[in-house]
Amino acid sequence: MEKATQLATFAGGCFWCMVKPFDEQPGIISVISGYTGGTVENPTYQQVCSDTTGHYEAVQINYDPSIFPYEKLLELFWQQIDPTDPGGQFYDRGHSYQTAVFYHDEQQKRLAEESKQRLQDSGRFIKPIVTPILPAQTFYPAEEYHQGYYKKNRVHYESYHVGSGRAGFIQKHWGEENEK
Repeated sequence: MEKATQLATFAGGCFWCMVKPFDEQPGIISVISGYTGGTVENPTYQQVCSDTTGHYEAVQINYDPSIFPYEKLLELFWQQIDPTDPGGQFYDRGHSYQTAVFYHDEQQKRLAEESKQRLQDSGRFIKPIVTPILPAQTFYPAEEYHQGYYKKNRVHYESYHVGSGRAGFIQKHWGEENEK
C-alpha cells in the first residue's frame, strides 16, 4: 500500500522558478525551496551561491501520489528546465544552479531514469540530456524570504523568469500550455 503522501526533490536552477509550476496543483501538499546535495549543514543562500558547499538549489514537493503521480511530477519537471545544460540554468551559472532529480526510493529512481530516456529518445533536444538522477540527501529549507517567492514578489519574479531566458526556452520547446 502506498504512503498517503510522498516526497519528490528536483533541482532545476533557480528555485524561485521551480515552485510555481508545481504549486497549487491538485494533490500537491507543499513545495519548499531549499538546498540539497552538499556538505555543509544548514547552509545559507550566500554559502550555496558561493559554490563552495556542493549544494543544489532545489524544491522538495510533498504530494499525494494517488492524485498527482510521480510520473506526472517528472513530466512537469522536464518541462521547466534545459536538461542539456551541464553548467547551470539559463543565465544562472555554477553548480548550485545545475539540474538533478533526487530520488527517494528505488521506484522513483526507475521512473526518473525511464522518463529521462524517453525525453532523450523523443528528439525534442539535439544535445544529450545531462540531468543526473541522484539519491536524495538531506534537504535544508531555504530562508523564509525565498519561500513562495513568485507570490511575494510577483513583478520581480516575472521579470526574472522572462529575463533569464527560462520563459522563452519553455515556450520554444514545450509551447504555451506548459508556460508557468
